Amino acid sequence: MTMHDADGAPMIGRRLLLGGGLALLAGGARAQGGYPDRPVRLIVPFLAGGGGDTLARLAAQPAQARLGQPFVIENRPGAGGNIGAEAAARATADGHTLLYGTNGTHAINEALYPRLPFRPQEDFIPVAGLSRIVLVVVVRRDLPAATLPQLIAHLRANPGKVSYGSAGNGTTGHIASEMFRVAAGVDIVHVPYRGNAAAMTDLAAGRLDMAIELIPAAFPVMQNASVRTLAVTSLQPLESQPGVPTVASVLPGFEVSAWDGIFAPAGTPDGIVQRLNRAFVDAMHDPETVSRLAARGAEPAPRQTPAQFAAFVARERVRWGEAVRASGARMD
Repeated sequence: MTMHDADGAPMIGRRLLLGGGLALLAGGARAQGGYPDRPVRLIVPFLAGGGGDTLARLAAQPAQARLGQPFVIENRPGAGGNIGAEAAARATADGHTLLYGTNGTHAINEALYPRLPFRPQEDFIPVAGLSRIVLVVVVRRDLPAATLPQLIAHLRANPGKVSYGSAGNGTTGHIASEMFRVAAGVDIVHVPYRGNAAAMTDLAAGRLDMAIELIPAAFPVMQNASVRTLAVTSLQPLESQPGVPTVASVLPGFEVSAWDGIFAPAGTPDGIVQRLNRAFVDAMHDPETVSRLAARGAEPAPRQTPAQFAAFVARERVRWGEAVRASGARMD
């Protein structure tokens, strides 16, 4: 049976060749020192069809045209992204294997897991930031809460009786929900799933009470109105979500946003890193890509050099590490 990804494109096992076939795409790859001279493998450490997978494909499609070779997406989910990240860290450092990384793989997991199978700083070169992603508070449609203040009141009146879902232990949604739990002074029960698509399916079906999830992951159930959307986690309201207030309007100062980017194995030549940076940064600022991101509650990351992106990632390691420790979350 042929499998399909979130956009309806056919998948072969775990791999999807973007752009349709192995034919060379338009572009001057050979004029740029011969790189890339074959398809580029992009490891996505999350399940196919989830929010991270969707964003990785959204970025890869315009980038491959600029590099002159197709991208092969390889989904390697598990352990909060650690399995895929380890595979990428062990790959040959020639630019033909890259990692789609996130604040999970490169900021949260180091504080969450006592032992990682890879070293986020030492084993990777940050290549390019892709996008900044806001989260959204969504609840099942029959939960007796139509606004965020009503939700908080309901949670306080029913300690330990309301469940919230996430894509798994230690994921952005899990940590963000724990931050919300502490800020609101409520007691809610975590239900970890194997991927955010499964969590959103159960939420829409009423088998789960609420979630604080990345908008790209929640977008399908928000779009078909099978859940109630109560608030976004940005400090300011989003143009893409008119009429949806911020969590900060009720819990002052509350702000959480995720990010993603491209990482190469340590030792990848600087010329290749620079070429990849230009391709992905230009791809993310293409008007069509910007529009597709906005529809999903995301925006392109600022234009940054690899060094600037590396400095950003270093700062985020500190910020998310503090959030993980404050939440008390830990994976043994």
